Amino acid sequence: MRNRKPLLLLALLMTTGAAGLAVAADTPAPAAKPDRVKLDTNGDGFIDRTEAAKAPRLAGKFDSLDINKDGKLSRGEMPRWHGKRHGRGPGGGHERLETLDANKDGRISREEAKADPRLAARFDQMDINKDGYLDKADRELGMKQHRDAWFAAADTNKDGQLSKAEFDAAKGPFGGLRK
Repeated sequence: MRNRKPLLLLALLMTTGAAGLAVAADTPAPAAKPDRVKLDTNGDGFIDRTEAAKAPRLAGKFDSLDINKDGKLSRGEMPRWHGKRHGRGPGGGHERLETLDANKDGRISREEAKADPRLAARFDQMDINKDGYLDKADRELGMKQHRDAWFAAADTNKDGQLSKAEFDAAKGPFGGLRK
């Protein structure tokens, strides 16, 4: 009798395992993601207006993205929506500034900023250290000012420290400061 229990247990495990395999075989495979539409149909490395028309969102922003106004979008002018948060995230947004840096000195002068009307309009606001250039120092100062403003608004009792309750209240539903 002692020898039967392990054999029964083994038989039970084998039948259960076989039933699990049968159920797994009946489960349909998840549908594959559809391939992204290839916009550059002529393979010239650029997206012209007719090619951009296949992507309504891109077509709607074509003129603002075409920084050098040549009627086509180069890789540097294309938005990086996939995998980044609209210009934020690893490397996000800096490619556009690099294309504006005509003399490749690592900073954008007021003259270089004129190639992008939106940037030119915000130049004085973005030039935080008022040296006449947009560069890494301005980005770092801007981030510090943003953090300091967030902290000041979150520190409701103005004791210089955030309690858990103050922090949780300041995070808001999306992790940012409630306005």
